[in-house]
Amino acid sequence: MSSPADHQPSKKPMKEAPVPRPSSSVLLISPTNQILLLHRVKKASSFASAHVFPGGALSKTHDGDIPDVNDPGRHQDGPAYRLAAIRETFEECGILLAKSKTTGKLFTGISDEEREQGRRAVHSGTVKFTDLLEKWGALPDTSSLIPFTRWITPPNVPRRFSTQMYIYFLPLNSTSPTKRAAPAGTPPESGVEEEDELVIPNPTHDGGIEHTAARFLPPNKWIDLARRNRIILFPPQFFLTLLLSPYLSANVTSPSSPTPSYEELALEREKLMDFFSKPRTYDGQPEVPLSEACISPVVLGKGEYGEKAQDGVGGVDKHTAVLVLDRPGREVEEQGLSRRGIREWVVTTKFKGEGPRDVDVRKREDVLGKGVEKGKL
Repeated sequence: MSSPADHQPSKKPMKEAPVPRPSSSVLLISPTNQILLLHRVKKASSFASAHVFPGGALSKTHDGDIPDVNDPGRHQDGPAYRLAAIRETFEECGILLAKSKTTGKLFTGISDEEREQGRRAVHSGTVKFTDLLEKWGALPDTSSLIPFTRWITPPNVPRRFSTQMYIYFLPLNSTSPTKRAAPAGTPPESGVEEEDELVIPNPTHDGGIEHTAARFLPPNKWIDLARRNRIILFPPQFFLTLLLSPYLSANVTSPSSPTPSYEELALEREKLMDFFSKPRTYDGQPEVPLSEACISPVVLGKGEYGEKAQDGVGGVDKHTAVLVLDRPGREVEEQGLSRRGIREWVVTTKFKGEGPRDVDVRKREDVLGKGVEKGKL
């Protein structure tokens, strides 16, 4: 993944593709089942001016051993990816996804001032993230991260990443300080569990270093804003947010919409987890689970990924790029681990100077017809 400028192919022929840099990103779900997006500054090194999930590159200093380029774990969920997801979320929006060593609950036992001081210290590298958590008596809640696809930047783009996406559910708050039990059969990783009423700090931007705003909104609202080109969502963010939109806060369509009840919110999460866990098929063949899907977008037709003018394939005009999502990327294919992307959907978009516009997700057969495989016509 990259900045808008980096979606243009390299001006000079590259002798070999840049190595994808390991990174993590979190789809953070609020207690009312809304999703957090951050608005990137115009001069950001990646995703300039776009709305993004909190996340960033892995750090040897903070996150521990990072799998080597040829290591099978380089492009798979692992400890370093999970710790980076927790750390980057804290750095970028101020919400600490950690558990108290004393209570085992989500850690909220510091003042806003302490939180901001710690956030700046980690970002500047003056304190190690795990040392800060130890000082506060907290443990990173890596076990509650739910893998939700991996995305690898195509090889002709100058800045490349191998990004592990996760979902994290902030706990549903009870309507009173009394404890409430989760509905029967609720998956333990869904965030629906017996929980005291907690005060989740409001997300904040990082002082303009990388972001200018941080906000929770229903997934359907973010998608609506992107479809009207009010905001920039790159294909991975658009695709994943769209997948969540039928399940989370789907009936919250305006500020006047009533907030769903605790039971309704719990049911929304249960249905989403059911969608994740149920086997899916496409064109009579099994689809890879979303937790295991590895996607390196491929543009069909003439031209390369990110070029402003495509030749037009399937049912789109020549200025619209069609990105298929079924390839895991050359690096992963060379490891011989049989990783796969997703065949059922394609992404269509028009690449403008400021980034992708008119992004949408459509069924593969609606654009390409049947029988188009492996990113070829």
